[in-house]
Amino acid sequence: MEPIIIVLIILVVLVFIALIKTIQVIPQASAAIVERFGRYTRTLNAGLNIVVPFIDSIRNRIDLREQVVPFPPQPVITQDNLVVNIDTVIYYQVTDARAATYEVASYIQAIEQLTVTTLRNIIGGMDLERTLTSREEINAALRGVLDEATGKWGIRVNRVELKAIEPPTSIQDSMEKQMRADRDKRAAILQAEGTRQSAILTAEGEKQSAILRAEGDAKAAALRAEGEAQAVRTVFEAIHAGDPDQKLLSYQYLQMLPKIAEGDANKLWIVPSEIGDALKGLSGALGNGFSPSSGVPGASVPRQAERRDQPPLD
Repeated sequence: MEPIIIVLIILVVLVFIALIKTIQVIPQASAAIVERFGRYTRTLNAGLNIVVPFIDSIRNRIDLREQVVPFPPQPVITQDNLVVNIDTVIYYQVTDARAATYEVASYIQAIEQLTVTTLRNIIGGMDLERTLTSREEINAALRGVLDEATGKWGIRVNRVELKAIEPPTSIQDSMEKQMRADRDKRAAILQAEGTRQSAILTAEGEKQSAILRAEGDAKAAALRAEGEAQAVRTVFEAIHAGDPDQKLLSYQYLQMLPKIAEGDANKLWIVPSEIGDALKGLSGALGNGFSPSSGVPGASVPRQAERRDQPPLD
């Protein structure tokens, strides 16, 4: 009995192993390469698949999703003989599992080496300044070459990105100094332009202010002159409208004489010769016997008189 039980157990184990090898479950977005006696038979797609146990074998399982592979920095020489280190990132996708398995031994290593050689060819025709400012151009050229070369491997290169372009340290220092000098130059130019514009605006403002001030003074003078002329016309018209006689004019004339002597600078003032006529008219009006040439009865009026608060003249 015991040998029979052992044989049954062995048969059950073999059947179980055969079932496991017969049923193959492939995840979504994956593929498996099936070989029969070492020769490619078919490609298993996602889902439940049946294979012949102990005859068919799974050679390789491939992920069909888009993959991202960063490559380490690679030294590249530019056209002006400067060494720069360039980091690249490749976005690729396997489109043919059979070609990716049999057309190239390691498509990752092949893509890396192809990227390095293509970068050296592209960067070798550019100087440093163009290399630093032409990332899009480098990406497009690199992607075109990689996509064409990897097509027969069952690989599609979707994107190529340059992570970093690092020039030598000495070049970086020189570039920073140049950029700093350019910024200082632009700042000085902008400051000078600002000062110039400010001076121009200030001069324009002063000019406009002077013009407006002169116009204001001219208008004010014209208005004053017009006002004075109007006042003279008004007084003249009032005098003629009132029809004053000689007596009133003589009295007004005598009232104006004290104002002639006002002021500290008046050391000497002259009595006008017309004062006699004025006094004659005034005496005739009052009827008090004034002399024609004096303001007091019996007194004589000299032509030239001293102010009481000033010393006599020699």
